[in-house]
This record gives sequence, C-alpha cells and structure tokens, in this order.
Amino acid sequence: IEYLGRRDQQVKLRGYRIELEEIEVGIRGYAGVQDAVVVMREGRSGYNELVGYVVVEKGEWAEEQIRGLREYLRERLPEYMIPQHLVRLESLPLTPSGKVDRRALPVGSERVPGAGPQLALPRTPIEEVLVEIWRDVLEQPYVDTHAQFFEIGGHSLLATQVVSRISATLQIELPLRTLFEIPCLSKLAAHIEHQMREPQNLVRLPLLPASRDQDLPLSFAQQRLWFLDQLNLGDPAYNLPLAARIHGQLNVVALEQSLNEVIRRHEMLRTIFVEKNGHPVQQIISYQLSIEQNDLRPMSAMAKEEAIQRLAQMEADAPFDLRRCPLIRVRLLWLDDQEYLLLVTLHHIVADGWSLGVLLRELAALYPAFAQGEAPPLSELSIQYADFAIWQRQWLREKVLDAHLHYWTEQLRGVPPLQLPTDRPRQLMSGSSGASHDFRLSAELSHDLLLLSQREGVTLFMTLLAAFQTLLYRHTQQEDILVGTDIANRTHTETEKLIGFFVNLLALRTTFRNRPGFQEVLRSVRKTVLDAYMHQDAPFEYLIEALEPEGALQQMPLIQVLFVLQNTPTFRVELPGLTFSSFEREGPIPSKFELAVFMHESPEGLLGTAVFRTDLFDQSTIATWMEHFTILLQSIVQRIDTPVHLLEMDTEAERLQKAQRQAGRRRSIKAAKRDQLNLTSGETNQEVIKE
Repeated sequence: IEYLGRRDQQVKLRGYRIELEEIEVGIRGYAGVQDAVVVMREGRSGYNELVGYVVVEKGEWAEEQIRGLREYLRERLPEYMIPQHLVRLESLPLTPSGKVDRRALPVGSERVPGAGPQLALPRTPIEEVLVEIWRDVLEQPYVDTHAQFFEIGGHSLLATQVVSRISATLQIELPLRTLFEIPCLSKLAAHIEHQMREPQNLVRLPLLPASRDQDLPLSFAQQRLWFLDQLNLGDPAYNLPLAARIHGQLNVVALEQSLNEVIRRHEMLRTIFVEKNGHPVQQIISYQLSIEQNDLRPMSAMAKEEAIQRLAQMEADAPFDLRRCPLIRVRLLWLDDQEYLLLVTLHHIVADGWSLGVLLRELAALYPAFAQGEAPPLSELSIQYADFAIWQRQWLREKVLDAHLHYWTEQLRGVPPLQLPTDRPRQLMSGSSGASHDFRLSAELSHDLLLLSQREGVTLFMTLLAAFQTLLYRHTQQEDILVGTDIANRTHTETEKLIGFFVNLLALRTTFRNRPGFQEVLRSVRKTVLDAYMHQDAPFEYLIEALEPEGALQQMPLIQVLFVLQNTPTFRVELPGLTFSSFEREGPIPSKFELAVFMHESPEGLLGTAVFRTDLFDQSTIATWMEHFTILLQSIVQRIDTPVHLLEMDTEAERLQKAQRQAGRRRSIKAAKRDQLNLTSGETNQEVIKE
C-alpha cells in the first residue's frame, strides 16, 4: 500500500514533486523518534531546502543518532528527499485545534538547535577540503561525502566557484568538466588525489595585488568595449540600467553614504579610461557621487507616470564619457511621501550582471549601518579589478593562450554566418535598437525538462541550448548552427566579491548533418559545452583576431544569436522599514545581437525573454518563434530519440493552414484528372483512365 498523503502538503524542489508527509513517515519509523514534521523553506542562498523538525525520546540526541537517522532515511528515500537540516525540538507547536502549527516552527538554521552534521564524515584531508568548499559555496551547514553536487543544489555557475576554490586551495588545475563527470564528493576527492600525484600539472598563476606605480592595462574584454566606444562615442548599447520602486521612509543621506562607500571599496567604480602612448590605460581617481533627485509629488497621476517613463528612458540612454567619471550615475524620483523610484546606471566596461548583485548586497549591508550612525560593517577587499586585468595579461601568454586559441580555431574553423530569416533585409550599418518578448514554459514542462536532463546526464542549460539550436536549424536549414552564451568567468574566489567586467562570451557550435536524432544532438552539445568551459579563459576578443570573421568591426562579430540560462546569484534587497518592487521601463531597449534569448527558473516554470533587433524583426515573428520553441520542447520531452527534422513545432493555426493547403492540393489533383478525361480526343475514356 502506497500512502500518498494530503495533496496540500506536496511541494516542488529542484524539479522533483515531493510529498512532505512521506518524509515524515520515514523519520517517525526510526528508533527513538516520537514525532516529526517536514517543511520547505528558502535558505540563505535563495534556494529552497527541506527542514525536518524531530521530537525524540528522552535522553541525549548525539551526532551518532543523527547520522543513523540520515542513513536510515537514505535507505528508504531518494537523495532529493533527505532534509538538508534536522532540528531537534522538545515538542511540536500546535494550534488551538491540536494540529501542528507550521508557521510557529523556528526559522533559520542559525537560530535552531540540533542541526545535524554530515552522514559520512571525511576520511582524508582532500575530502575535508572538499566538504568545506561545498558547504561554503552551497551555503549548507553540512555536506555528506557521498553527496552528488547537482542533487544538493549545485548548478553550472556554482560549479565554476567550486572548481576555482579547489584549484586555489589545492594548487592544482582542475578542469570544470571533471565536476560534471565526477559529481560525487568522495569520488572527486579520489580523482584529485590521483591527479596531485602527477608531476606535470601546471599551476595557475596566483591572483595577487599589483603595484599601482605602473600603467594599468585594460582587461581584454574592456579593451574591445573601449575600441567600440571610439567608433561610436557614447553608444547606449553598453549601458547597464537598474531600476526599483521603494516603499517606506527612505533615508536619502544614508543611501548616498552607502553608495559612496561602495564606490570607495571598488576601484572600478572610480576608474576612467585614457590613452597613453596610443594605448588605453586605466586611471583610478577619487570620486564622490551625488544622487540626482526629482520631486514628482505635485504632479497628477497621468503626468507623473509620463515623467517616470521619460526620466527612466533618459537615464538608460544617456551616454557615458569613458575619459571622465562617473561611469555610474544614480537618480532618485520622489513619487510620494513614502514612495520612490531608484534609477542606477553603469557602463558595461566597469560592471556586468554579477556586479549588480554585488552592488545590491553591499548596499543592503551598508545602508542600515549608516542610517543608525554606525561604522561600515564590510571588510576590505583583498584585490581589485585592475589586479585581475594585470593577472589576465600575465597568465594568458604564449603556451597557455596558444592552447586555448588552438581549440577555438579548430572548433570554429569554417563555420558560416547564421542567416536568420528576417522580416526586413539587413543593412550594411546595423543598428542596435531593440524590443523584447516575454514567454513562459509551464511548470509541468519545466519539471519534465529537468527530469530529462538528469536522466541524460546533462544540465538544464545543455538541454535548452540543444533545443534552441534545433529551432534555429529548422528555421534556417543550415547544418552548422553557432550560438553564443555568456559565462561569468569568475574563476578565482577573490573575484566573486568584485564589481567589474568579467563576463566572457563563448561560441558554441552544433552540427546537424545527416539529420540526427535529438538525443544525439544533446550528447554533442554536452561535449561542446564542457570543452568550452575548459577553454573559457580565452578572451572572445582574441578569438575574433585569430579567426578574422566577416564584419569584425561590427558590434558583435561571429555571433549573431545569444542564448543564456541565467543562474547568476540573485539578491533581493531587504532593508529595515523599506520594501522593494520591480519597475518595467517602456520604450526601446538596446540589442547587441540579432536575437538574444534569456531564461531563468521560477516556481511557476521557466521564464524567458527574447530581445531582438527591430530593424530586422517584427514582434509577431519573434512571438511565433518562441511559441515554436515551446512546442519543440514538448515534442522533445515526449520522444527524445526523434530525428530533429521530424520534431513537431508548428502552432495549431499553422497545422490547420497546412491541412487546408494539403486538402487544396488534393482537390486540384482530382480536378486536373477530371479535366484530362474531358479533354481527351482520339482516345477512349477507358484508355485515358488506364494510362
């Protein structure tokens, strides 16, 4: 007999549907446990996790019993149903009617006693190191040495952090693909121990503070943006706008102090870019930011909304002069006595998407301190972005750079430009004005895609990328499909806390020769992505120089289409007395690619935004393509081994049109045969029919 439990106790965690009561029944079956309740809560990392509250018989609840309980559960439940935290309580809180009061359960692992350690303790020094790194990156109070990285909350971006910390701590060069191929902690430790016995390992140069008594070079990514800016001064395509509505009593002075402390901490936010002896260099200066303020309170509701959109568009589009500070600007709109709109804009040469999370995280830590007149609580940074730029140019020399470039030139040699079918012809001088279209995959389809990915031994990104490249193959009929993707490129622990332009662009090529099945395409994409991760240090800028593709002076040569599954660390701003909500800016947005699709996970399913160039595409065209993408994913889930050219992707209206055209052709054929019979001369009707 399988007990299903109450439907309202079902939760969804990392793509799995879980009956909490099934876990509770399992815990209650362990000797010494009187009662138990399990809930799903959001952890410090922003990801949901399971917390088990346990009432035990009198006596000590030692680590041995906790390990025994975990081993007991592991024998009866899959790994994803094992609670991340086990908390001992004297009794469960009850409502007046005698039911468990789940809202009264203690919140936060740091405030509840009895959080259990890992089931399998580290047996070797290497396992001890890995346990500590995984605990830190995944923000877990314990990690089992038998744990599988991608089953306990890991994903591609966190894998990069884990690998960088392993490399820095153990002084080895560990390829990122190794973690995908060996996700079990104890097996990975054994692999590393074997690798460390090999004498030929090259140790990556350490990232250390560099002297400021020298010309500070730009990073390779910065150098390309600087060059593009020289061609088109003040191009807003590389502005990074951030906007948020704020409700509550805002302390503007404390906000300005917090922003200036962030600027003081991060040299990149007070850096200008000047020419010296014909080459651009970084120049770090002192700078104090003043928040521009606009009081819209006296306006009528309609006039206020128009002013909000106008000022938001003005801030997003206003050009930056790279030779002069600031490359960050902040404007505050007063909408009501306790309602504001905060507009923050940075130039891409000093920040990337990850940097925005760092900025918000530091503001959340600094604002309460300044509002209460206290000292800033953040410790000083060990390195700055200029140190990274110097390290990059020292590391990527001769053999190291040649090895990376050899891979990329061989991988991309002879790839033709992607020719998307456009609504309007391409012009010699392309524009950057764009628009966006939002779409969503159902929770059921998103869940099925995650399960398919786990079954095939790939990440969700690999599955979505393979499907997206299949979509492009079907629309272009090109057998070589090249798509770009962003990678955080923060392969050092020290860079995780920095504001700067680290992101790199990877070119991912998939071949559709001989009409392969989707499963075959997915295996090919897995290898391509893992190989690309291994060679992510190669700057996209050097790749352009090596390949010399057509249109190398355009905004984005070689790559016309971008696909990104966004899993950079997100941070929701929570400040005392203030609440934050999103703000959507109307009007045109810049588009550096002909088409760029960004997706991210949510409880409601995978959410997507397609950004496209309006000089090439109509909104309706992109909306149809994204509908094709959704139907294609549904077809893949149903039959993964289907040849890619046979996968269904037509909308219902298109299927109806095809059926009507086929019916029309059949009627035409019948009519032609009748006409042939009627026009026959010199032959009998029987002879015509026979023929």
